[in-house]
Amino acid sequence: MKKEFLKSFSKLTKNEKIEVLRKGIAKSDLKEIVSSYWHSNPGHQKLFEEFSENTISNFYLPYNIAPNFLINKTIYHVPMVIEESSVVAAASNSAKFWSERGGFQSSVISTKKLGHIHFIWPNGIKVFENKFTALKQEIITSLSPITEKMEKRGGGITSIKLKDLSDQLKNLYQLEFEFETKEAMGANFINSCLEMGAETLNKFVVEKLNNPDGFKIIMSILSNYTPECLVKCSVETEIKELETLSDFSAQEFAERFETAVRIAQVDPHRATTHNKGIFNGIDAVVLSTGNDFRAVEACGHAYASKNGSYSSLTNIEIKNDKFKYTLTIPMALGTIGGLTSLHPLAKLTLEILGNPSSSELMNIAASVGLANNFSAVRALISKGIQAGHMKMHLNNILNQLNATTVEKTAAIKYFYDKTVSYSNVKTYLSVLRK
Repeated sequence: MKKEFLKSFSKLTKNEKIEVLRKGIAKSDLKEIVSSYWHSNPGHQKLFEEFSENTISNFYLPYNIAPNFLINKTIYHVPMVIEESSVVAAASNSAKFWSERGGFQSSVISTKKLGHIHFIWPNGIKVFENKFTALKQEIITSLSPITEKMEKRGGGITSIKLKDLSDQLKNLYQLEFEFETKEAMGANFINSCLEMGAETLNKFVVEKLNNPDGFKIIMSILSNYTPECLVKCSVETEIKELETLSDFSAQEFAERFETAVRIAQVDPHRATTHNKGIFNGIDAVVLSTGNDFRAVEACGHAYASKNGSYSSLTNIEIKNDKFKYTLTIPMALGTIGGLTSLHPLAKLTLEILGNPSSSELMNIAASVGLANNFSAVRALISKGIQAGHMKMHLNNILNQLNATTVEKTAAIKYFYDKTVSYSNVKTYLSVLRK
């Protein structure tokens, strides 16, 4: 596309935006491409366009089902939004294996969420400490119009703390708010509370403190790092039950698996890929429910670094002939509000899952994350990750090479026991077509 500044782009109609873009690129069928992905229902299309800004079309991702997840003695068929077939296959295979061995045991440890008012104050913390009780009460009172409905649902502000960070950044202090948002993820609720709380703080400093000079509110914002909004998920079985998972003995498999996990606990390079395997599953579930996968990822990676070095989010215990694998991860998910209440497929996802509470959804997402990670580590220590991945990727390669239905059928049969790569598939099709 030509590198020209587009003036007042957001004020153009959708068709005008498309025409501006079409003129700037060589591909003249831009409108035909983007319009082919518009929803056939004009009302749905309008809804999708109102989700975002400058929308000209919809970008489709596959909506998949990973069946037979046994979680806390309940069976779930879990929707996953992801373009990588091997992730869905891995989740499904792991779910089947563990469903026959007690399934996934998962529990939410806490759902506490945090937000902060960051401010500059040059006159020391004692001035605030002396009047902090009064300040808290004024803030809580001023926020009652916002918190009233949340409090009726059992949520709201659970505490406000004064934090001194002046040893790290000159004159920096915080008001740290703890929230309970029940079935909502709560981002808008939290930010609304913080911004109004900042107005009350500013008024309090001006009216109640003797020397407000130098006071300055920098920002008010929720934290996507929620280290106490935790879910813990595990699978457990006798070591002998691992016999079918590789060509190794069950004991050898367990020992190799343990070593692989320990490597991820001490090596940040391996830990990053190890944890990515967890988020393959979690992100797909989070996306399918209309929740914010970016916030979940950011929080999880921060938590993986909580001890000063990036490490695995999973832990393993092999003891008394038992194999136990555990994932502990923070995530803030909601089942009401935002896209969860607006996007038709997000609403369908929750219906397929039995309309879970936010805590139940956390358990489901964590279980799928652990399932994907278990399958990935299993593949790595046995046949390697590419064998299964490339088998699943074969259809994508065939589509790239414009294979016919007959050619696809023949290729899938041919590569059943052979190495899949782009060059190998291309060569095979060339021979087949001759």
